[in-house]
Amino acid sequence: MNSKDLPASSSEQPSATFPGFAPSPGRAAYYDEQRQAWQVFRYYEVQRVLSDYTVFTSNRDRLDSDANNVASSANMINLDPPRHNQLRALVAQAFTPKAVAELGPAITNLAHQLLDAVIDQGEMDAVKDFAGPLPLLVINRLLGVPKEDQPQVRQWCMAYAQMNTPAARQARSDLEDYFTTLQELRRKDPQDDLVSALLTAQIDGQYLTEPEIAGSCLLLIIAGNETTKNLIGNALLCFDEYPDAMEQIYAQPTLLPSAIEEVLRYLPPTPSFPRIARMDTTIEGQAVKAGQWVTPWMMSANRDPEVFSDPNRFDIQRNPNRHISFGAGVHFCLGAPLARLEARIGLSTIFERLADIQRVRTVPLEPFRHPMIYGVHHLPLTFRKR
Repeated sequence: MNSKDLPASSSEQPSATFPGFAPSPGRAAYYDEQRQAWQVFRYYEVQRVLSDYTVFTSNRDRLDSDANNVASSANMINLDPPRHNQLRALVAQAFTPKAVAELGPAITNLAHQLLDAVIDQGEMDAVKDFAGPLPLLVINRLLGVPKEDQPQVRQWCMAYAQMNTPAARQARSDLEDYFTTLQELRRKDPQDDLVSALLTAQIDGQYLTEPEIAGSCLLLIIAGNETTKNLIGNALLCFDEYPDAMEQIYAQPTLLPSAIEEVLRYLPPTPSFPRIARMDTTIEGQAVKAGQWVTPWMMSANRDPEVFSDPNRFDIQRNPNRHISFGAGVHFCLGAPLARLEARIGLSTIFERLADIQRVRTVPLEPFRHPMIYGVHHLPLTFRKR
C-alpha cells in the first residue's frame, strides 16, 4: 500500500514489515483538499460514519462510476435500508452459525490439501499457495461454482483485486456476466447452493432481479475471498514481526482466536470504507456539506488511545478488544463468522504441521496499492515439518 493512500503521522513512520501503514494524526478528522474528501480517524467518529446510514450513505450511485454497472450498484454493500436489509436477510441464510459451523470439516480438509502440495518443499508463498486459495475455494462451494470454472473465476478475482485498473474493470464485468450465466444454469438445474436459493427467494412477493443476484454473488466472491486472504496473510506478517506471539500460540493453541482478533485490530484487511454525506452535518464541530465524500479509517480507529490501551502494541491476549475492522451497524460484515473460522482453521493447520516459519526477507514485500485493501501480493516463507 502506498503511504500516500493512508493518513500521515508526524510521530511514527511505516515499518519495513508493514509498508504504507501509518497511524492516525492527533485530530479526529480533517478535509483533504487533494482527495476532496473528509478523512475521519478516531474511534467513535469512525463508528458513527460507518453506522449512521441516515447521514452517511453507502449508495453506490452517489460514490463512483461503478453506478454505470447495474450489478455492482445492486449489491447490498452499495445500498442503504430498507433494500439493503431485505437483500442481506436472504443472503444471511448461508451465514447462520449452524451453516458456518457445518463448513468446518470442509475448510479443514482444504487447508490440509493446500499444505500437502507444498510441505515437502520447505517453502511456499503463503498468499499464493495458501491464504488466497483457501477462502476462494470455500466461497465457490457456497455459491455453487462448478470445479471446472474455478480456475477462471480465480483469475478474474485476482485481476479485480487490483481495483481501479482497466484489467480490474474488465474482470468485474466478466464476473458479473459469469454469475448471470450461472443463474440461467441453476434455473434449469437447481443445486444445493446459494445461487439456486436466491433464484427462488422473494421480497414482498417479488423475485430478485438478475442484477441483484449477480451483484450479491460478486460481493461474496470478492469480499469473501479478499478479506480472509489478507487476514491470514496479515496474521503471518504479524507473527513474523513478533515471534514471541507465535511462540505463545505454539505453546498454547487456545490463544489463536484472541490472536486473530488482535491481527484484525492491528492490521485490518480493510483499512477504510467510503461514505458520502446525505445532508449537512458536523464531525467534531467541523462542518461537513451534503454530497461530500467521507472516509472513515478503521485502521486508525483501532489505534485510538481513548479506546485501546497501549494501542501500538501487538498483544494477542488483549481484552477487551473492541476493534471495528468488520464495520459497524447494518453494514457489519455478514461474512465475519466465516472469515474468523477460515482464519482459525487455516492458521491452526499451519501451526500444527509447520515449525521454524520464517519470512524470506530477501524478497521485498509488494503491498496492495489501494486504501480499501491492506495486505501483500506475495509472502514467501520457509519452514520445516513438525
